[in-house]
Amino acid sequence: MQPFTVSVVIERPASEVFEYLADIANHAEFTDHYLVDWHLTREDSYGQGAGARFRVKAPLNRFAWADMTFAELRAPVRLVERGRGGKFNRVKMIGTYELSEPQPGRTRVAYTYETDPHVLSDVIRESLGGRVWTRRQAGRALKRLRAILEENRMRGARPSIAAR
Repeated sequence: MQPFTVSVVIERPASEVFEYLADIANHAEFTDHYLVDWHLTREDSYGQGAGARFRVKAPLNRFAWADMTFAELRAPVRLVERGRGGKFNRVKMIGTYELSEPQPGRTRVAYTYETDPHVLSDVIRESLGGRVWTRRQAGRALKRLRAILEENRMRGARPSIAAR
């Protein structure tokens, strides 16, 4: 899938927004409208190497499980998550949060998402609405992130650690 970017401006300092995003357990709070059944992959949910497994609630999605792990963190400006999803976890996914402060106390969060499907069936599924659906859900997630950080509302449940 060609990368897409959605963004939002949050009335909080970049350091505060980064600290919230650097804890992968917090991602369940603002993405739980389309990413559900979150389970942490390790006890420490903060920082590089922290990861989670979740189910994507997409229409006609037979292979819904995916995982993401923080691959790069550069406080307070960049956070990169890498993961896999789809059938046999064959679709690579990369999500990048870029933070900038256009004015003191205001943070612009730009989220870029891309996938790398290798099988024709995955390419077709993404081209037949998967990209549009994902972009819309990511935009909604950033609006929910803004509501959580600015107004402390719409908070979901924090995920648990996956059973062994």
